[in-house]
Amino acid sequence: MNRRTWTSWPSKEALTPTPRTRARAMIGRFVWTAVFAGFLWDAFRDGRFALWQVAVGLAVTVGCAVAGRAFFVTTRGHRLGPSLGLMVLLIAVAFMAREMGGGALAVALWCGCAVVAMERLPLFAAVPLTAVALIAYAVVKGDGWPTTVITTGSLCLGGYVLRLDAEARGSSQRLLAQERAAREAEAGTAALAERSRIAREIHDVLAHSLSAQLVHLEAARLLIERESPAEFRDQVLERVVAARSMALDGLTETRQALSALRGEMTPVEDFLRQLVAGQPAEVAVAGERRELTAEASQTVRRVAQEALTNTRKHAPGAVVSVRLEYQPDAVALEVRDSGGRRPAGELAVSGSGYGLVGMRERAELLGGTLRAGPDEEGFVVNLRVPA
Repeated sequence: MNRRTWTSWPSKEALTPTPRTRARAMIGRFVWTAVFAGFLWDAFRDGRFALWQVAVGLAVTVGCAVAGRAFFVTTRGHRLGPSLGLMVLLIAVAFMAREMGGGALAVALWCGCAVVAMERLPLFAAVPLTAVALIAYAVVKGDGWPTTVITTGSLCLGGYVLRLDAEARGSSQRLLAQERAAREAEAGTAALAERSRIAREIHDVLAHSLSAQLVHLEAARLLIERESPAEFRDQVLERVVAARSMALDGLTETRQALSALRGEMTPVEDFLRQLVAGQPAEVAVAGERRELTAEASQTVRRVAQEALTNTRKHAPGAVVSVRLEYQPDAVALEVRDSGGRRPAGELAVSGSGYGLVGMRERAELLGGTLRAGPDEEGFVVNLRVPA
């Protein structure tokens, strides 16, 4: 053994109890309760203790159980000082119990301390404590030396085997966690690559097509404007200008979608301020700002965009307030306008073809909620999605 072997703790994974099924946990509690009751019965069955002595013994036993639990917690945190203090306390209580006639409790404490010290402490601290506990046990039992050697050797070996078993279990848990993390990273890389591929396809096909449409529509608008004013000319110009505006909006949304796929989106609050620029609207941000997932960010953007589009369509000139709140485990968006009351289903019809149903579906896909309906003065849309 090298120096590190003597000074190192068992890993925290090794010292952390493995999850158990309810049935297995109940069986374990039953076994320990039976062992505990057996020791108490052996200690107090002959009636040599007065009632107050029995009460004191029970209190000491409960205190030992609490100290033992605390020892497991402190060793799990690799806290050497408190762990040694609790172990010394338990060994001392065993000596006191022996002097008061509680031999069974003393033997149980010495044997238990010897095993758990070897299992959970660094060897440089475990070996002396185990030696003290087993020497005391050997002296008290007074068996022949072959029996004493076999018993104490078995306890030492049992504690060390438990240590090795816990280390093996901890190593398995670490390897499993690393493998799970590697798989998640691989899946994330694959998803990012696929999103990049989709973004390239959208850019090469749709974005180029919209850009070409804008060029032709702009050329058509300039040609029409050169013609002499007439009713037909004005109608055609109006349609061309509207088509150009729709193509420009489509190109803008396509670029936003490309940014979302590539993870290059601007902060949500900046997007909201750009969205309401030039309108009678205000944007308020609450909570500790943080980076959102691409899905949550895109949902907030789309819902805000659709809600403002419907406000412009159904309540032109209304004052709009937009509130974005970063919550501990979610992000919430509220879009409220001061327009008149409208039927609850009217929001479902929007200029972009993406209405209330689409917004709610987008929120529910992320495990979120969306509520929309008339308010005291106008209409309010509330979105909440995990983030």
